[in-house]
Amino acid sequence: MTLTFEDFKPGHFGTFGPRHITRDEIVAYAREYDPQPMHLDEDAANASMLKGLAGSGWHMCSLMMRMIYDGFLHKSASMGSPGVDQMRWLAPFRPGDDLTLDVEVVEARASQSRPTLGIVKFKFSMLNAKGQTISEMITPIMIGRREAAAGN
Repeated sequence: MTLTFEDFKPGHFGTFGPRHITRDEIVAYAREYDPQPMHLDEDAANASMLKGLAGSGWHMCSLMMRMIYDGFLHKSASMGSPGVDQMRWLAPFRPGDDLTLDVEVVEARASQSRPTLGIVKFKFSMLNAKGQTISEMITPIMIGRREAAAGN
């Protein structure tokens, strides 16, 4: 079943995960994409304001995108996104964390200029196992309307 615009009503949509985080993946991501010392080395991380090895905020965005895709996007009539309205990193994630993604539909509106799609504004909140929100992203996603997805 393909999720279409009509399936996204304002309110809580779902919770996805958990996703277990390892030291090796934090370091591998940092080595490739964000080689700051607090993401690569325990001694440097302990001396930083993070007080311990922590994943990159960009790694968090990548994890979030994967969880969005696996959670529901792959079975939706997604047509992409015009961008991100807000991305906030509120607390670090660390080796051994189990992350979950909470998804809320903030708003859903039919496109005025493209009647085959709607714009769904989502708020994605990443939480650690303690229930602490460690990042939030607000972004619109263009999603095909049911009639268009059915080929009518």
